[in-house]
Amino acid sequence: MDRPAAEQLSEVQRRAVSELLRVSPVADELARRFREAGFRLALVGGSVRDALLGRLGNDLDFTTDARPEDVLTIVRPWADAVWEVGIAFGTVGIKKSDFVLEVTTYRSEVYDRTSRKPEVSYGETIEEDLVRRDFTVNAMAVALPEKQFVDPHGGLEDLAARRLRTPGTPQSSFSDDPLRMMRAARFAAQLDFEIAPEVVAAMKEMAGRMEIVSAERVRDELNKLLVSPNPRKGLRLLVETGLADRVLPELPALRLERDEHHRHKDVYEHSLTVLDQAIDLEEDGPDLTLRLAALLHDIGKPRTRRFEKDGRVSFHHHEVVGAKMTKKRMAALKYPGEMIKDVSRLVELHLRFHGYGTGEWTDSAVRRYVRDAGPLLSRLHKLTRSDCTTRNKRKAQALSRAYDSLEERIARLQEQEELDALRPDLDGNEIMQELGVRPGPVVGRAYKHLLELRLEHGPLGRDAAVAELKKWWAQQEDGRQKG
Repeated sequence: MDRPAAEQLSEVQRRAVSELLRVSPVADELARRFREAGFRLALVGGSVRDALLGRLGNDLDFTTDARPEDVLTIVRPWADAVWEVGIAFGTVGIKKSDFVLEVTTYRSEVYDRTSRKPEVSYGETIEEDLVRRDFTVNAMAVALPEKQFVDPHGGLEDLAARRLRTPGTPQSSFSDDPLRMMRAARFAAQLDFEIAPEVVAAMKEMAGRMEIVSAERVRDELNKLLVSPNPRKGLRLLVETGLADRVLPELPALRLERDEHHRHKDVYEHSLTVLDQAIDLEEDGPDLTLRLAALLHDIGKPRTRRFEKDGRVSFHHHEVVGAKMTKKRMAALKYPGEMIKDVSRLVELHLRFHGYGTGEWTDSAVRRYVRDAGPLLSRLHKLTRSDCTTRNKRKAQALSRAYDSLEERIARLQEQEELDALRPDLDGNEIMQELGVRPGPVVGRAYKHLLELRLEHGPLGRDAAVAELKKWWAQQEDGRQKG
């Protein structure tokens, strides 16, 4: 254990780690079980980093010299639940009270040049395990139960400086697992870290290695980046290092060369700004669907750009082209079908609002807008508002007022439509036609009966409503005959 590194930990930080473990007796309980079985256990990686940052949750990561089969023997009598999904990679999952724990055997993973899956070999010491971690801030541990801090690679100093370095050479780290290059961008966005120059250089040099990483792992890392507090920072890093060319090529393609008169805005910068503004409109935490739509809403522009005779630049039907491109890219990244459908639909609809400001929309057009958006209406509101990035305050205010007006019309119509929807499936004329009766009290009673059915069961449809009406009428006739 690296005594000089341990001495860098201030007494305040030492107490913070000790307090963390005191209020998390589950860690000490688990450590005692491992010690009694003759094995070592340490809190490790992101859990230590997050503890020092004051943001640790109930998910704790541990490392041990025990092999997975030994881990299972130790934890099964103690845990509330155990799962073995990651056991091929040396990881055993545990549920204990409100905690979710992962215990991983000291290991070393590397990719060969043709494999999409890491080959796992087990190590013998915690130092050997820490050197294979992705970044120094994740290569710290607290040995349990003695609570001894282990930091052989200066992770504490890097954490204080908000700096991202690798324990060994970046080339060695990224060769072991190329996804770590995307993870660097994610940490930049998630934790507001700066990436060490040698790490950025290695990302540029080794971007091609991303080809061996599975689409699912790329997607999951991209999602974590996008739902972070500052995705713009991570996305910029992906573009600048060439990683985006490998995983999301539509994004760097937005960096269109601008004509000498700057007749169209920078689509790349515009898209990042729309993403920022969409995030500002979120109400209940990160909305991945909205953020993807904001980022991708203009990806059809490069393919549809035309220089018109009057000197203007046009992007006709870029929303339709963009929706198709969105489907294709998200499918390649193995996104769920429902999310692909939602994001591509938002991309397709993001221009629909434009034209409303002229005051030509009828109630029917507003209804179609609501119908076409369906359950995505709230997100479409946010995306459309976010798409205004003009610096012309008068134009921006006019667009905002127009959208306020549209939302008010939608609210009024929805209220009216809901009241209208409470009418029965047949009106008075239809009731008289079906029953062969003239206007009178019987029509009112029939109407009331159908309304009660409508309130109870929702819309019946014409055929079912006619059948219910005739059934009711037969009962009325039976009553009259018996009377």
